[in-house]
Amino acid sequence: MLIRDVRPWGGERSDVELTGARIAAVRPHDPAPAPDAVEGRGRLLFPAFSDVHVHLDSTRIGLPFRPHTGGPGVWAMMTNDRENWRSAEVPLPERVAGTLERMIARGTTRVRSYAQVDVDCGLEKLEAVVAAKEKFADRAEVQVMAFAQAGILREPGTLDVLDAALRSGATVIGGIDPCTLDRDPKGHLDAVFGLAEKHQVEVDIHLHEPGHLGLFSTDLVIERVRALDMRGRVTMSHAYDLGSISETVSRRVIDDFAELDIAMTTVAPSAAGQLSLPDLVSAGVRIGLGEDGQRDYWSPYGNCDLLDRTWQLAFTCGFRRDEHIELALAVATMGGASIMSHDVPRLAGVADRPGLAVGDRADLVLVDGETPTSAVMDRGEDRTVLHDGVVVADGLAVV
Repeated sequence: MLIRDVRPWGGERSDVELTGARIAAVRPHDPAPAPDAVEGRGRLLFPAFSDVHVHLDSTRIGLPFRPHTGGPGVWAMMTNDRENWRSAEVPLPERVAGTLERMIARGTTRVRSYAQVDVDCGLEKLEAVVAAKEKFADRAEVQVMAFAQAGILREPGTLDVLDAALRSGATVIGGIDPCTLDRDPKGHLDAVFGLAEKHQVEVDIHLHEPGHLGLFSTDLVIERVRALDMRGRVTMSHAYDLGSISETVSRRVIDDFAELDIAMTTVAPSAAGQLSLPDLVSAGVRIGLGEDGQRDYWSPYGNCDLLDRTWQLAFTCGFRRDEHIELALAVATMGGASIMSHDVPRLAGVADRPGLAVGDRADLVLVDGETPTSAVMDRGEDRTVLHDGVVVADGLAVV
C-alpha cells in the first residue's frame, strides 16, 4: 500500500510505502498519479493515538445527556454509578462497542480499558469490554484491566471476582487508593501484586490520594516493584499530586520511576501538583494519555477524541511552544503505545517524534492542519485511520 502526499510530523511532503503491517519506505512526494493509493492531500501524518486510561464499561456516549448526580469523592461516585448503570437507555454491550467504534473513527487504535468487577456487577462489565475488543480486533488493539473501583477489601467476595476476571480475558490488574478507600494499604497492595504474580499480568494503580499520603502509597508500590523485580510491569495512573511536596521529592520519585520502569498515565486534569511532563519524559519515564470516563455517571466529559484530550493536556500543562505541544502529541501517540507494548521504546526526550520510521508499525492517522501545533489547536475532522497497514476509518466513520 502507498500513502501519497503526507507530511510526517509536519515535515516535507512525502509518500509512505507500507508492506503488510509495517512502514517499508518514506520518500519525497512524487506528484505522478498512483492508482489505489491512499490520498493524503498534504495532510499531517502521525502515529495513531493510544488511549491508555479509559473506562469503556461506564460509557454513556451516544445517549441523551443527563444531570450529573454524583457526590464528591470516589465512593460517592461509585455509588452513583451502581445506582444508575443498569437503567441506561441502551444495553451495556452496545454502548461499549459504540464507544470503541467512535474512538477508532477519530484515530485511536490502541486502547487500555478498565473494566469494573465487584460484588455488584460481577463480570458483566468485563464481558462487555471483552466483547467489544473481539468485535473490533481487526481495527484496534485493546487491553482489558480487571478493576475493583469500589476497593478490594471492603466488600467480601471482591477478591474472588477479580480472580475470575483474570481467568476471563483481563490482562492487567488494577488497584485504587490503598490508604483512603480500603484503609489497609499493605493488604490492598498484597492482594493486587499477589493476583498479578498468580496470573502473570501487569499492575495499574489508580491513585487520587493527595500529597504525603499519595507519596506514602507510591513508595509502597516502588518497594514492591523493586522487591518482586516487576520492572516494566507497573503503571501509576493519575497520581496528580506527587509533584506538590517539594522539588527534591519530585526528582526522587521521577528517578525511581525511570530506574524501575514504572509508567504513568494522565487524563490531563487541571491539578497544580502534577509531576512535570517534560521532566518525566526527559528522565525516560513511560507516560501515556487517556480520556478516563466517557460522559458517564462520574462526569459529563469525554467525546472519544484523543486529539481533543491532547489539546487539554497541552492547555493544563501551560504549553505554548511548538516543541512542548508536539510533546503532548508524542505522549498521546507513541507514549501510550510504549506502555501497552515494551517492543515500543520509551520517548527518548522532549524533542523525540517517533513512530513514522521505516520498520515502525503502520498504525497511523492522517489529520488536516498546517503544523502539528495547529492540528492540536484546530482538531480537524478530515481524518484517515490505519491499523496494521489497513484503512479502518475515514471521515470519522469506521470502514
